[in-house]
Amino acid sequence: MTALPLVLAACVTQAPPPQVALPPPAVAPLAQTPITHVSPQDEAAPLLAYHQSLRRMAQGELLKELSGLSLQQATPKLSLQIGMILMLTRGSGDLARAQAQFDSVATSGEPAAQSLKPLAQLLSSHCAEARRLSEHNEKLSTQLKENQRKTEQLNDMLEGLKAIERNLPVRPPPQSSAQGGR
Repeated sequence: MTALPLVLAACVTQAPPPQVALPPPAVAPLAQTPITHVSPQDEAAPLLAYHQSLRRMAQGELLKELSGLSLQQATPKLSLQIGMILMLTRGSGDLARAQAQFDSVATSGEPAAQSLKPLAQLLSSHCAEARRLSEHNEKLSTQLKENQRKTEQLNDMLEGLKAIERNLPVRPPPQSSAQGGR
């Protein structure tokens, strides 16, 4: 029986040695290359500078500039320039005409208009807002004039009532009850 424990010990399997966790292999960092966007020629910057120069012009100069541009061949850039001038002249219907110029560029299928579309949309929405505010201003101005007219009428009525009151005969003071008691 002494051999039995040896035989049983030979049948028992030994536990596998513990696994040693190896660190993950080092990953070489990727070289960070700056992302450069290749964009078409920036046509908005010169137009924004043009708009700033227009803002410094007097009405006569703006009209002269507008007449000079209207003689040139129509391009999307020219349409934006004309619209910018019309935004500043503020003549009757000029904002609507400016918005029409901007909308024509924003909806154009011409390749030359593609880079100008965001600017055209921005200017068109600016014109729409300016037109809305102008119409609201006219409405408020009309209401103000109507209220001033009504105020003048009420003041005239009040002055008339005061004049009538001044012309009324003065009432005698009421007699006291002590004299009337006899």
